[in-house]
Amino acid sequence: MATPKDQDLKRLAQYVTKRRHEFGMGRDAIARTVGLAKGTWTRLEQGSPIRDVNYAKVDKALSWAVGSCVSVAEGHEPVVLQEGELAPGVVAATVPVEDMGDAVRQSVESASIAVTNNLTAQEIRDLSAKVVETLRERGLIP
Repeated sequence: MATPKDQDLKRLAQYVTKRRHEFGMGRDAIARTVGLAKGTWTRLEQGSPIRDVNYAKVDKALSWAVGSCVSVAEGHEPVVLQEGELAPGVVAATVPVEDMGDAVRQSVESASIAVTNNLTAQEIRDLSAKVVETLRERGLIP
């Protein structure tokens, strides 16, 4: 498999970052869907080289045909498998990225009220805040 040239990695980084944002996903979440470390994905988005075998994983995560990362680094466009469709195991955000924390918080509060009858309002708020904090720590929401 061909490897992107160092001088082309900045272009690849821009395309990868843009595509990830289209999916509304954090680095850790998208990397995890295909078995990459968050640090590997971060290096990629910074324009640094990653192992050759990881470019195919990035293609998969972004719903690009295998070889698209190399193609982008060579100055071409990626081949999108199906526009608007995510790779298996990748879930798109249905709310704006900046509102995801609030959406999660509201969901946890609603679920807590629906399934328990002995939590106080403060306990429900604490629980929802902890869920949001944990998701942020894991890179699943901004």
